[in-house]
Amino acid sequence: MNPPGPLMQIAIIDDTPLNLVLMEKLVGRHPGWLPRAFADPREGLAWCLGHEPDLIVVDYMMPELNGVELIRRVRAEHAHNDVPILMVTASDERKVRYQALEAGANDFLLKPIDAHEFEPRVRNMLALREAHLATRNRAETLAEEVRRATAEIHARERETVTRLARAAEFRDPETGAHIQRMAQYAALIGRQLGCDAAYVEALLLAAPMHDVGKLGIPDHILLKPGPLSSTEMALMRRHPEIGHDILKGSSSPIIQFGASIALSHHERFDGSGYPRRLAGDGIPLEGRIVAVADVFDALTSARPYKPAWALADAEALLRNGRGSHFDPQCVNALLGAWEEVLSIRQRYGDQA
Repeated sequence: MNPPGPLMQIAIIDDTPLNLVLMEKLVGRHPGWLPRAFADPREGLAWCLGHEPDLIVVDYMMPELNGVELIRRVRAEHAHNDVPILMVTASDERKVRYQALEAGANDFLLKPIDAHEFEPRVRNMLALREAHLATRNRAETLAEEVRRATAEIHARERETVTRLARAAEFRDPETGAHIQRMAQYAALIGRQLGCDAAYVEALLLAAPMHDVGKLGIPDHILLKPGPLSSTEMALMRRHPEIGHDILKGSSSPIIQFGASIALSHHERFDGSGYPRRLAGDGIPLEGRIVAVADVFDALTSARPYKPAWALADAEALLRNGRGSHFDPQCVNALLGAWEEVLSIRQRYGDQA
């Protein structure tokens, strides 16, 4: 035997005491129906708007607030658009019934109220309500399944990005902490520039892929402790295009974003960078942001081949490079949030 379902709440609004008592008793004798009776239409409306009835039965002729206006007020509330409404009218009130239909009534009861007619109509309206609720529940279940599936896709996407960044780390003397710091700096710059939350999150996820193209650079160049020859430098400068080739064409928006970063993070604001010698706003914003974040952290981090620069020296280089190497707004954004910069350095230290 199936367990009983929830009670179906039926709001009955009628200023005639005899009609109200009759309808309340007819509803109350069904174990699954719960009457909510109101002689004052304003009180009935307030209850309907503050709750979610499963059916509203309303008389037309009432003082101060007639049934048609009450229906209009209920239907104006989005949450109550699918609540069925029965209007009680006299047989000669055809014009009123037309108005009620336009306002949102679903069916009518004629006066005097006949118990043999009342109960089947209520039952039919409640069946309609149950169908609406079932449809709503299915929609909510589907929406939750979509949210869950989307979250799983995003989680797999983040894992792919992380693994790509780690693959590049294995072939590069940079540390994992550098990758984390520069991504945090990039997100900080994005926030300071007023970029929306989705763009900032994309920076945080995609910036670690900026040097994935180094996977295609031979070890004798990538790991060389001394200065590179002009030929070796030319090969090294291919890593933005290699990274772009690795990442482009993905169905993942984050990886597409990473492809743009990989290709553009060595461009210079004055057009003297590589590989495409873009200048100014012709460089994608994400490339301009990562250029500042990457250089700042590289300068202030110790490497086997160099000591870390003092923060003041790195700050001076960024300031002096505004308008030539770097987008001035991106430099100002980083330096304008200096306390957060120091916090990131502490949180993502090379020892961690």
